[in-house]
Amino acid sequence: MKKSIVKICIVAISLIGIHSCVDLDLPSDGRLTLQDIFGSYHRTRNYYGSCRNYFPQVGFMYQGQRTPLASFCDEAHDASDGVSGAVNDWYNNRTSSTNNPVAGTYSWGHYFQGIRKCNTFLACINDPEIATADIDQDEKEGWIGEVLVLRAFYYLQLIKRYGGVPLIDSPYEVTHDFSQDRRASFEECVDFIIADCDAALAIPERGNPNIGFRWDINDNHRGTITRGFAYAVKSQAALYAASPLWNTPESKYTWEKATEITKEALDQCLAHGYELFDVVPPEGVAQNAYAYYFINRSDPSRSVDKETIFETTASRTNVWKWAGTPITEGAEKAGAGPSQELVDAYGMQATGEMPILGYSDGDRLVPIINTASGYDPQKPYEGRDPRFYASIYYNNAPRSLGGKIEKNIYPLSFLEAPKNNVSYSLNNGETTLSGTGSDPWIHTTNLGKPLVAAARVIVSFEYKSNKAVHNAEFFYCVAGGPQGGVSSGENVRIPQASDWTRFEFDLMPAVERFGFGVNASGGAQPQNHHLRFDLTPNAGLTITIRNFQIETFTPPPAPMPVETFVGGNCGISSDITQTRFTRTGYYMRKFNDFRSGVNTDADGLMKIFRLGELYMNFAEAAYNSVGPDAPVAGKASGAGALSAREAVNIVRARADMPPLPSGLSKDEFELRYRNERQVEFAFEEHRFFDVRRWKILKETDGFVTGMRITKEAGNKYVYNRFKLQDRGTNADKYLMFPIHLNEVSKMEAFTGENWQNPGW
Repeated sequence: MKKSIVKICIVAISLIGIHSCVDLDLPSDGRLTLQDIFGSYHRTRNYYGSCRNYFPQVGFMYQGQRTPLASFCDEAHDASDGVSGAVNDWYNNRTSSTNNPVAGTYSWGHYFQGIRKCNTFLACINDPEIATADIDQDEKEGWIGEVLVLRAFYYLQLIKRYGGVPLIDSPYEVTHDFSQDRRASFEECVDFIIADCDAALAIPERGNPNIGFRWDINDNHRGTITRGFAYAVKSQAALYAASPLWNTPESKYTWEKATEITKEALDQCLAHGYELFDVVPPEGVAQNAYAYYFINRSDPSRSVDKETIFETTASRTNVWKWAGTPITEGAEKAGAGPSQELVDAYGMQATGEMPILGYSDGDRLVPIINTASGYDPQKPYEGRDPRFYASIYYNNAPRSLGGKIEKNIYPLSFLEAPKNNVSYSLNNGETTLSGTGSDPWIHTTNLGKPLVAAARVIVSFEYKSNKAVHNAEFFYCVAGGPQGGVSSGENVRIPQASDWTRFEFDLMPAVERFGFGVNASGGAQPQNHHLRFDLTPNAGLTITIRNFQIETFTPPPAPMPVETFVGGNCGISSDITQTRFTRTGYYMRKFNDFRSGVNTDADGLMKIFRLGELYMNFAEAAYNSVGPDAPVAGKASGAGALSAREAVNIVRARADMPPLPSGLSKDEFELRYRNERQVEFAFEEHRFFDVRRWKILKETDGFVTGMRITKEAGNKYVYNRFKLQDRGTNADKYLMFPIHLNEVSKMEAFTGENWQNPGW
């Protein structure tokens, strides 16, 4: 077999990018044999790296890379519904074994090419006759671990889409008998996936922090497959295997087994420093930690982002461009407009309750309102789950967060003269003042620039004082004398302080009362004006001051609202030629940094795996196996017991949502859990597969609804739900993708069996 591998796996590699001088001594036809590749450290490393080339760049990868997978399920409706292409084909039920709109780049053939690459690497790196390069054993084992997990991941992507597939674990020989090939069952594929991950995890993690199959990597190794990734693959594979679509009465992957696997994955990641992202965003950048997480790029070293297990490595989401509001500079289309069903899923923050419990009609236009939730249908966007505001632009949502408050500082220092009854000494920027008689005061240097119009003006400094100052005053000086300021009847107190203490005093009353900022002649104040600081008689007072200054604070202008009402600046449109305007009444916001535009793309990248998913995977398995409230003990060292409800509540707490109550029945908890998963993972390529593995596709995906809003006199809004077109993509055959006709025909010719999925 070794000779067969060498014969058939001749790899054509361009000389461009071959860096070693030794590599110039190549066969005359420019091709490399496997001995050539695996006899060189650099070529072996490059081949290992090429196994990652089949990794999906999750994001706007459909309709010519201009819409997300959300557009093909009940999360969204794309505004390109009238344009020839994948969206139009899907919405008009034109899917077939030769035209699958959602197969995209990452189809059956793509992942099997990646598997073949992994198989060749694993076969050759372990063959001493082929792998003759001098490679550190730890590094070599690290590569093997990564490629094993990559192969498992590629198989996971296949079975999520197609169900059971052929299991191929080695390169085919020239004499391979294709008539013996068969499609493995879903369970057999999951066995294979978990076995590959376990084999990788059995590789010891040794001391060198830069090589090997590791938990922790540095930021220069972005794209490296880690041990956390392996556990995430195991968790998702086990969850899917236990789900209604794939579970059989004979299956080993019961909910109990899935609970064991998902709990171990969660415990291991927690034990190795993973945490939900809860960083408070800078002012004016994002509304909350959840929103901030999805516009930040992960740092593989997990110095800040401790939640991301793996992030798509190259393609930013480009929400600003492909799902942008019409008022966003450079936006080309409205793209994936969130559905009313998704909007209805966001709970109420004050009560933690779901606002909509279902619909009393088949078109989902008459919602069953949960009166205990606090939801007001006349103010439908008030008081919702903070994740709603982070994920969706709704009518009158601020397009931006308004930016930062503008702060101007006017540094001042004291002058030795003029002054009155004040002793003055200066040492390293610190001024010490003492009153020596009645009416002590001292002048400062000039402002240096005119005061800007501001909403707040304060005088501030740091000080130490042996006594409290009870009657200080500040005067704004023009033409050599004070004008404006605090009247002598209004006392300013500066408390005693033995350590450096910040003092600030609001000058706005002076501005409002005395016209502060205007000179003696009533004209605009120039930059050569200054302050006078009156200490007021205080025997024995000594005060040392540094960083004496005036600070002004000007809020940014109010952000432009996103007006989705009919005729608004981002108004809804049913005209299929108008791709710039939403079809549903909403625009996608998740992953979008409002500062993105034609000159800057600051939108986030989608997460392939994150800790939040492991919490939710465990919760689903646990409530199905032992109920919502029963604690499940962990097997990992230091792992604590956790119930399904507690796991969900940890995720909700990060979003500042109240916990789910105890005592819910399994059916009640299932409703809340599925709702929570829909909200937490909106637009992250989970919902498309969740409704399939739960076998609720018939209920969810026949069509979506939207909200048409009209504006009446007095800024009154009228809200009308409406149904968009029937899609016809909720039939049972849509539970799995069709295998391309070419593949089916070839395998039927070899095996005599029809490999096609039901209904196709």
